[in-house]
Amino acid sequence: MVPNPIHKVLSTLQTHGVQCLLMGGQACVYYGAAEFSRDTDVALLAEPANLARLRTALDDLRAVTIAVPSLSLGHLRRGHAVHFRCGHPEAEDMRLDVMSVLRGLPDFRVLWSRRTTAQFPNGVRYELMSLPDLVIAKKTQRDKDWPMIRRLVEADYIAGGKSPSAARIVFWLREARTPGLLSDLAPRFPNAWEKACAARPLLRAVPVSSEEEVARLLRDEEESERARDRVYWTPLRAELERLRHRRK
Repeated sequence: MVPNPIHKVLSTLQTHGVQCLLMGGQACVYYGAAEFSRDTDVALLAEPANLARLRTALDDLRAVTIAVPSLSLGHLRRGHAVHFRCGHPEAEDMRLDVMSVLRGLPDFRVLWSRRTTAQFPNGVRYELMSLPDLVIAKKTQRDKDWPMIRRLVEADYIAGGKSPSAARIVFWLREARTPGLLSDLAPRFPNAWEKACAARPLLRAVPVSSEEEVARLLRDEEESERARDRVYWTPLRAELERLRHRRK
């Protein structure tokens, strides 16, 4: 269950009509890969009217900007995250992180079109980033994100039942991160497996390689993604440093 302070943040955004998608650790909780977090991470439609609605919601939450950058369409559209700390008594010290552009993911409107609408125990419905999109968003340099990806895929595989959809099978084949799960998928979905090999070459090695070799290939794949994330963030971090110096 999502803690009450997070409900306060999300319900305030919803009350003011802010078009956004819950992602990050709280979305992982919903998808069955529990992660404790005092942060609320959202992807936002970076348009003037929506930004104005967000500012009104932030005022209600008594939220202040943490560090740099400041909240602007320019910063959001370039891929920066803008960070806030809430001062409202019902969301005391809750951090809200807002992004619009994420590495490896399409425009917000595409993300919105394939979102998940979730109903929580308090009866409120929230919009979440879809599970496949959330997994891609988690492919970062941070050590904690990769075990989370593994748990997200495994939880979905367990929940998938005996007759999963074709889209679900493709998701598992594209994102499974353990030799054991890959070994289960190979004989279970041979036709989908063959098609998936073109996009993910390491799949070809699974039926003919040891578990240790498959684990090595998975580590290589992970490191390649980490390297791409480092390259992506290098100019953005340089810009943040310039903004920090300017503020000083």
